[in-house]
Amino acid sequence: MEIKKKFTPNPNLKLLDQVRETLRYYHYARSTEKTYCQWIIRYIHFFEKKVHPRDMGEKEIEHFLSHLATHEKVAASTQRQALNALVFLYRDVLLKPLDNSIAPVRSKSKKRPPTVLTEKEVKSVLDHMSGTHMLMARLIYGSGIRLMECIRLRIQDVDFGQGQIYVRDGKGGKDRTSYLPKIVADDLRQHIERVKIIHQQDLDDGFGSVYLPNALAKKYKNAAKEIVWQYVFPARSRSIDPRSKIERRHHVLESGLQKAVKTAVTKSGIDKRATVHTLRHSFATHMLEHGVNIRVLQELLGHANVKTTEIYTHVMRTDIHRLQNPLDRLYEK
Repeated sequence: MEIKKKFTPNPNLKLLDQVRETLRYYHYARSTEKTYCQWIIRYIHFFEKKVHPRDMGEKEIEHFLSHLATHEKVAASTQRQALNALVFLYRDVLLKPLDNSIAPVRSKSKKRPPTVLTEKEVKSVLDHMSGTHMLMARLIYGSGIRLMECIRLRIQDVDFGQGQIYVRDGKGGKDRTSYLPKIVADDLRQHIERVKIIHQQDLDDGFGSVYLPNALAKKYKNAAKEIVWQYVFPARSRSIDPRSKIERRHHVLESGLQKAVKTAVTKSGIDKRATVHTLRHSFATHMLEHGVNIRVLQELLGHANVKTTEIYTHVMRTDIHRLQNPLDRLYEK
């Protein structure tokens, strides 16, 4: 069996540049790159930049992580994120894998039930939204996909014939399918027709390529300009890709939808800390309330473990009705 040689970053680069080079080689997301670099910088500054990370190890990492838990009172998930960043640094950049002896003071993990809106509240929020943001919010509530999964949808991921949405490379690198709500289909089809016009204008201007994941750009040289690969929710204007330095049209920023949902919640007079992710929580809870099998819901949500899905049983109402898509039900006559 052939053993692949591990990637070795350029030794002539500065440490953070080596980190970025390695992250990009392994196709980590830009958000992960930013987060990992921030944690590595905090780790270095914690020891006042007196020692290079290659001259430190398990003892120093344990000290740093314990400080996060005891003095900065970070959440357990934040502490794990910091650990993941440092494990990556030593394993993949410095090529000095850590052993399993790290035992920092652990942050307390608090399990809180998710914030969930009633069906009436969801409808009120959606009714206070308009345009593309309303379409995206309805899609998230009607299919249970995550915010970034919605934003990263490609045109080929929407199957009007089957009434499905294909989520590619979701959380954990998994692919899955979910609902395409009937009430959204016509509006989404019209929206995609407008996207096709924008794409044709980009092509006429000498642009029109889109970012392709992993090595697809090399494997399919013309795919980047094909309409099927374009984002369903493209940005208003083209921009320079910070990695490739190519001018192209990326997807919209998540902040736009986040602000729109927050404004709609305020206008609805709902006294809950509801966000875009609350729509996904509400989808899951309402599906359980209307009789969906929890294993089916697990698949729709893309949860690796059914225990993650079971948290919604603690916030669901006890009256169970027949299974029906929650967004379609909102607009029944």
